[in-house]
Amino acid sequence: MGTTLLRKVWDAHTVRRLANGQTQLFIGLHLIHEVTSPQAFDMLRARGATVAFPERTVATVDHIVPTRDQRRPFIDVMAEEMLSSLERNCREHRIRMLDLSSGLQGIVHVIGPELALTQPAMTIACGDSHTSTHGAFGAIAFGIGTSQVRDVLASQCLAMDPLKVRRITVTGRLQPGVYAKDVILEIIRRLGVKGGVGYAYEYGGDAIERMSMDERMTICNMSIEGGARVGYVNPDETTFTYLRGRPFAPVGDDFDRACRWWSSMASDPGAAYDDEVTLEAASIQPTVTWGINPGQSIAVGERIPAAGDQEALEFMGFRPGEPLKGTKIDVAFVGSCTNGRLSDLREAARIVSGHHVAAHVKALVVPGSQSVRAAAEREGLDRVFTDAGFEWRGAGCSMCLAMNPDRLEGREVCASSSNRNFKGRQGSPTGRTLLMSPAMVAAAAIAGEVVDVREFAAAEATLGR
Repeated sequence: MGTTLLRKVWDAHTVRRLANGQTQLFIGLHLIHEVTSPQAFDMLRARGATVAFPERTVATVDHIVPTRDQRRPFIDVMAEEMLSSLERNCREHRIRMLDLSSGLQGIVHVIGPELALTQPAMTIACGDSHTSTHGAFGAIAFGIGTSQVRDVLASQCLAMDPLKVRRITVTGRLQPGVYAKDVILEIIRRLGVKGGVGYAYEYGGDAIERMSMDERMTICNMSIEGGARVGYVNPDETTFTYLRGRPFAPVGDDFDRACRWWSSMASDPGAAYDDEVTLEAASIQPTVTWGINPGQSIAVGERIPAAGDQEALEFMGFRPGEPLKGTKIDVAFVGSCTNGRLSDLREAARIVSGHHVAAHVKALVVPGSQSVRAAAEREGLDRVFTDAGFEWRGAGCSMCLAMNPDRLEGREVCASSSNRNFKGRQGSPTGRTLLMSPAMVAAAAIAGEVVDVREFAAAEATLGR
């Protein structure tokens, strides 16, 4: 019987089995940011402890950083204090920090992969729930709380409960206008927001294998929205090609040796899984959330379920059986650790090129990192967006969670490429979020309402644009 990547990586990083049934795991890479680390460092000092492996910790600023004006000191006093605290802690403990002046700053789950800090068969921890993103490289990556951030700083270890593995196989080809975001929303819709509790999700099948690393990261990023602790894709040539030549990747013969080892850590043929699910890629449609959790979604052409959750319906102002297509939007947001990478911006720019944002819509594009922003500007994507009426911003988490000036106001409806549509998630306790792919957000911004990007593109072809 073969072995899964999860089990191989878990066993390779096991320090010991604890009496309570947990495993003490060594963490290969610890990523920190300005929100969940200050208290952890304070707890470390209170115990008279220091950082055990500072060379295995990397810091960035992303959650609270403003995206319009990033000059220091920040206008938001609390944001300035949090960033200053992170800077002091990194200096004191000799931790590498990718700050605003580095040219490498960005959302933690964007910069880790693009710098090749993230590598296959690693264990990775970060005080952020979407650490599962790094599983796209065949890493086992956990989001952790502040007390666990303290533990990793002090010992480079975590006490973890063992996980089951569910294999999710996506077969066939996606239709034009259907993206990785639609795939993961469909998975969460089918399995539920609690369906993955106690599981790691292993994604595979020919549809996943054809995906770029950016697309795989989108899939793994939202594993946590499906209740899973971990999401991963087995490393392959696509993974290795992406990593080759990046700043922290091995070089020369070391890279070739690393590829051989990474390959050996992939799940074996015939590996035993605790559960298996198969989806046909061709059946997946452009998907939009209608409710207040990511599992409350429908294909853009469907109607809101007659048996929809009453709380969600009342909050969103929808009625059972009405179409979602045609819903007026007030704000369009392209960005986040889910969909703020260069390929996401390219696809959104392709949709908006030659058009203008609807008069009543505020639209903004927030690159996931300074590197993404620079690359997009080299390609002229910034001009495509600004010519269309979008705001072009600096790198950061922005409107995904609104711990910064980018926020909804009142009952505004936002078409968002982010990952959560909870009440209050985007800053207003009454604001409403519709999750969708970046291309769908772009089309909605132009139309001023929810539209099927496939029909939008078809109309453009007919008009000869």
